[in-house]
Parts: sequence; C-alpha cells; structure tokens
Amino acid sequence: MDKPFDGGISRYYEEDAPQDVRDRIKSAQKGQILNPTYPYDRRWDRKDYEKALAALQIELVKLQAAAREDGQRIVIVFEGRDAAGKGGTIARFREHLNPRHANVVALSKPTDLEQTQWYFQRYIDHMPAAGEIVFFDRSWYNRGVVEHVFGFCTEQQRQKWFAQVSEFERLLIEDGIQLFKVWLNVGRATQLKRFLDREDDPLKQWKLSWIDVEGLSKWDAYTDAIDETLNKTHSDHAPWLIVRSDDKRRARVNTVRAVLDRLSYARKDAKAIGAVDAKVAGGPDLWHA
Repeated sequence: MDKPFDGGISRYYEEDAPQDVRDRIKSAQKGQILNPTYPYDRRWDRKDYEKALAALQIELVKLQAAAREDGQRIVIVFEGRDAAGKGGTIARFREHLNPRHANVVALSKPTDLEQTQWYFQRYIDHMPAAGEIVFFDRSWYNRGVVEHVFGFCTEQQRQKWFAQVSEFERLLIEDGIQLFKVWLNVGRATQLKRFLDREDDPLKQWKLSWIDVEGLSKWDAYTDAIDETLNKTHSDHAPWLIVRSDDKRRARVNTVRAVLDRLSYARKDAKAIGAVDAKVAGGPDLWHA
C-alpha cells in the first residue's frame, strides 16, 4: 500500500475512462456539477457558503468549550471513495478549534505487529479522553471496502469483521462516546476530475498514490463493497450519515450541521446552525440517489 505514486491518472482518463465520464469532464463549465444525479446543477455561491460556514464554526468553538467543561467524548468517522472530500471537510471542522483537543487520526497500513492483533485494537488507542474530539480520516471501515477490493484481507476476515463491528460500536457508545459515521459519496466524473487536478498541481500530488490509479478501474467493485458495508453496518445505535459531496461546499456545511444538530452543548444556537439540506445529507437512501 505504500508504493510511490508515479502518474497514471491522465493516462486512465485518455485510454480507459468511460466515454460519458470523459464527455462530462470535457464539456463542464466552471462551477458546474459533473454528477448528473446531483440535486443541484452548480456549485454553491462562495459568499453564501462562507457565511454559513463561519456561523457553524462559531458553534463548533462553543461545542469544544462545553465539551471541555462537561467531559463529552466525540468521535467522527469519515469514510468515502478517494477524493470524496474527507480531508477538506475535517479541516473545516478543525479550522478554529484548539488542536490539542481535536485530533485527526489517519493511520497508515498496519505494522507486522498490528496485523497479529485484534483488528479494532489499534483504533481503540486513539479514542478520546474527556473533552476531546477525534476525527478519523478513514477508520476500521477499511476492512469493509478498501481491503476487500484490493485483496488485503480474506473473505473470512471480512465476514468476522462484519460480525463484530456493530457490537464494537455499541460498546463505544455505551461507554459514553458520541459516535458519528459520515460517508461522503461522490460521482465518478467528479472523482476523476479531482484526481486530474491533483496530478497537475505539485502542491497536491502528495494526496495521490498508486492505489488511487488502480482504484479508478475498480469503480464497480467499490460500489458493491460500499453497498454491502452500508447495508450491514447501518444501525439504530450507530447510523450512517450519507453526504453527497460533488459540491464540496454544500457537503462541508451540511456535514457540520448534521453533527451539531445531534449534540447538546451550552449556548447552542439552532438558528445559526440552520437546517440540514435533506437532498445533500441524510440516511442510507441517499447512497442510491
């Protein structure tokens, strides 16, 4: 999983990408949404986005201060295809928070020792103490999708994981952790366009890896694995929040709104938070939208 990235996104675009995907990328105008099933045609206006985000970030600062007072422990898991916007969304959550108490966990592949441990063990080490918020940039859900698609685990290991994950999450919640699971869903043309932009930008090439290139041809395998994972791991005690992220601005704002809406904290301002756009963020039904 740690092989260096040596190009290949543009080659895939020219030679292997489906024709309808290439056509949408070629004909797209600035600000146009590439996913034909997305509920909006164009990206959200920047001024409206920044105004909404600023109000939400004030609420996040209030939440962190309250959590430090009352000892809340919060975990937010971010999952989704590569280039779905996980890192950018996490960055907007944390932008004005005290980083000492708002940690990002983005684990690399397991070490030889970790491969011999219980699968969830290395994630437990990063669970929050009182007053902390932890953001997982990918998580134990690697086993449900990426490891399965690329053959990094056996089917027996995956089925064992499915049998344990819901109870694992129940134990976290029963111990007092407030758990949020966010799946950022992105269309095929949008994903490829973001990869192409990264490949052209020397400041963003670090985000690419060989697994991104190989994953482009595994779109359908990813889809099947995601579908099975969401169906088997959505529960009353640990539901999935599906966020359609072809428009990063709408995705970021509505993810923050959905999280804040479920939390209780001092001086919470429901008007400042606003209403979650149900066409952008909601339950598993949005995965099939």
